[in-house]
Amino acid sequence: MPGDRLSQEVNTSAGRLTRFDPIPSWVKSVPMQVAIVTGASSGIGFGTAVKLAGMSMAVLGVGRDEKRLGELAQAIGEPARAATLAVDLTLDAAPKQVVDLALSRWGRIDFLINNAGVGSPKPLHETDDQTLDHFLGLMLRSPFRMAREAIAHMKQDAAIINVTSTFAHVGGLRGGAYSAAKAGLTGLTQHIACQYGASGIRCNAVAPGVTVTPMTEGRLQDERFRRMNVEMTPHTRLGRVEDVASTIAFLCSPGGSFINGQTIVVDGGWSSTKYLSDFALTSAWTAR
Repeated sequence: MPGDRLSQEVNTSAGRLTRFDPIPSWVKSVPMQVAIVTGASSGIGFGTAVKLAGMSMAVLGVGRDEKRLGELAQAIGEPARAATLAVDLTLDAAPKQVVDLALSRWGRIDFLINNAGVGSPKPLHETDDQTLDHFLGLMLRSPFRMAREAIAHMKQDAAIINVTSTFAHVGGLRGGAYSAAKAGLTGLTQHIACQYGASGIRCNAVAPGVTVTPMTEGRLQDERFRRMNVEMTPHTRLGRVEDVASTIAFLCSPGGSFINGQTIVVDGGWSSTKYLSDFALTSAWTAR
């Protein structure tokens, strides 16, 4: 590895992010750990994969976009510690294919990051069965099956981190099938923590608020959506990929080793306060 401090920056479709933070001293004292990150071709998944690689882990990045996965491998920069797989995770054969690749490359699985998702949901009355099945298939059925496949190969001190959403905790407008899938993933997180925690396998969820990624860039152009998030967040900015990736990395570190069955919300206070900005408080009201 080229030195103990890797702080290069990488240009991604989600913007510019720090490639590797200083490697903590504890990393050098443990065998190389292996992480699987789904939805790794962009946004939070890409940033998380790079972050974990910076902790000297081997990382298998899973996504649909082969070109962007190639960019991920280049960002990690060490072929011995990077593998990618372009696959549709909703396919029945996908979880075994992912797990088999990790085991064939490195012989172990320490962390599973279930991050793959899709946005732009519709409210209940506008959601057809095809959309419902797609959202539940990708963001609930797939993580369930990935966890089921991976957990058989996990040992003590392993962990599963499920990326959920603030919409799993509050009644989000237009949440529909997205809210249902993410809330279900919260329930799965708690079950895994209870069932397997005594065997040394932890499970937690990270619930981002609106984070600036390729998936949200379009929606942030919508004035109503932007106001709902910017003017109701008691912070100076919206969330960044690094905010979420750092939280996931913490849950994979010794510092997070006694955290189990929890959801860490990363939203700048959006979901836990009734904040309104001065702009929102002084704006004219429009009758519904």
